[in-house]
Amino acid sequence: MIVFPNAKINIGLDILRRRDDGYHDICTVMYPIGWRDILEVVPSKSGEMTLTVTGNHVDCPVEKNLVMKAARLLASVADVPASDIYLHKVIPDGAGMGGGSADAAFTLIALNEMYSLGKSREELASLASRLGADCPFFIYNRPLLAEGTGEKFSEVNIDLGGYGIVVVKPDFAISTAEAYGGVVPAVPESHLADRLSVAPEKWKDIVGNDFVRHLDKKYPLIGEMTAMLYAKGAIYASMTGSGSAVYGIFEDSDTADMVRSEMEKLPECRKIYSGNL
Repeated sequence: MIVFPNAKINIGLDILRRRDDGYHDICTVMYPIGWRDILEVVPSKSGEMTLTVTGNHVDCPVEKNLVMKAARLLASVADVPASDIYLHKVIPDGAGMGGGSADAAFTLIALNEMYSLGKSREELASLASRLGADCPFFIYNRPLLAEGTGEKFSEVNIDLGGYGIVVVKPDFAISTAEAYGGVVPAVPESHLADRLSVAPEKWKDIVGNDFVRHLDKKYPLIGEMTAMLYAKGAIYASMTGSGSAVYGIFEDSDTADMVRSEMEKLPECRKIYSGNL
């Protein structure tokens, strides 16, 4: 079975407070996009669970890869035959797009379908939550408002159908620990869902990513790329998640593709994606 784990962007990201357990309460909208990895699952030739990773270099031992963790977690609660899993990485890591989380979630989905395990979406999401905060989102894989530490989902009235997107990943990664290390939590005057209820053309001055406040000082390229996307006609642009990828939303995919063609000539735009939303 072959599946195609996709990335996500965060539209707005409010860091509300630091919790007693050391984590932070946040509020954000997660929105799936078409930048995809390739994941194949076949019956094992050796009788052991294996993982082979190709494509973008991933500095992670196989046993610590979220794909292998997902497979072993599912095998601990269901009769999962040994499988050979092949992961081809396309989505950049350290980008704030949830590539590793998507791979883990799609591993659960693929194994569940391939071996007719009968796990419901809610059961898979519960398992995914044990792998990472973003993982359950990719089980549902539709626009959702995420609150708490990112694990509490609710429906959100956002439809960007017809718009185009450009995502630029600069030549550096930002760890989650580094991103949270400099944040100053604050509760905004209005809820993110209310601010996003207006047309995307009005988001620029009212919807932001709280990580940018301090990360832009260390990584000025984040702000420069955001400004570049606005200069090329983006109706909204922002860093996604804890970074370092920056995206711009455009009126249509043709415009997004044209902007991508222009920006991929720049040396700082090492990895870039465009497509429909």
